[in-house]
Amino acid sequence: MPVKIRLQRHGKKGKPFYWIVAADSRAKRDGKFLEKLGTYNPNTNPAQINLSLEGSVKWLENGAQPTDTARRILSYKGVLLKHHLNGGVRKGALTAEQAEEKFTAWLEGKDGAVNAKVEDLAKAKEDAKAKIFAAEKEVNEKRKAAAAEAAAEALAGEATEEAAEENNETEA
Repeated sequence: MPVKIRLQRHGKKGKPFYWIVAADSRAKRDGKFLEKLGTYNPNTNPAQINLSLEGSVKWLENGAQPTDTARRILSYKGVLLKHHLNGGVRKGALTAEQAEEKFTAWLEGKDGAVNAKVEDLAKAKEDAKAKIFAAEKEVNEKRKAAAAEAAAEALAGEATEEAAEENNETEA
């Protein structure tokens, strides 16, 4: 039975949410699966991926073939690296401790990169908010200045009218 690691679509129209599953390649896309390995939510930035590392590596070692998108997700989470390092341990090129050390170092680097991206996105969002606030403040200042100018003109107009009335009264 050829097994694929692939995505099963769930969620609403226009808001996809995926399960990462190991399924028989002959089964329907959203049909029967052998094991649910995790979830993938592309609607957030960065995308949320919850994945069972051990289950995914087990299926890869048993010969499951990931689809292109699933391969990218597995690579992003380090499953393919873990599978590769386990192959090195089986062949005797590495010890289990060395493989675990390399994997942990890779995970720390990856976490740092992801956290940097999250911080950059948060900073960009704050900068955009500050820019909008400054533009809004400028518009409000212009409105206040225009209102004050209109009020001054109205007062000047009233003063002119009163002066004209006084002149008319004195002439009469």
